[in-house]
Amino acid sequence: MIEFGEKDAELVANVLGAEKYAYQEDHFRFRLENREEKRLLTLEVYPRIMLGDKEGMLIVVYTASAHLQLHNCSGYVLSEELGEVTFVVETAGTLSGIVVEQGAGCSLYAGMDRKLISSDFTQLGVEVMLSGVAMSLAESIIDPPEDEAGKK
Repeated sequence: MIEFGEKDAELVANVLGAEKYAYQEDHFRFRLENREEKRLLTLEVYPRIMLGDKEGMLIVVYTASAHLQLHNCSGYVLSEELGEVTFVVETAGTLSGIVVEQGAGCSLYAGMDRKLISSDFTQLGVEVMLSGVAMSLAESIIDPPEDEAGKK
């Protein structure tokens, strides 16, 4: 399990341009507002919380029309260039992730084949290509696919 602390929270807040963030008892809470597009997003990061009978990291996103959760988050990637943070969990060859954007936007990708992020995106359908490209930022923090693990 990764350790997520105050320094991580500062980095996330800076990349997302969060108006404010605070530590509240057991989690960090970030508030993002896009006044121009009338969007508000709240991101909560629980570094250590009981998820059933095991402890893990929980990511929660609230918007006016959605409530998203990513259980057992295994890492995150900051992209200052894109103004977004990608939170990821890898399970038995699949990836799931939540991408939180600077403009109070958010995307969820769940149950993706792990191999998609290192495939030739031009060979994928448009619907699948978007998820592959979005989650490819996380390639640096996850394990290589099983068939490539021995090739290093």
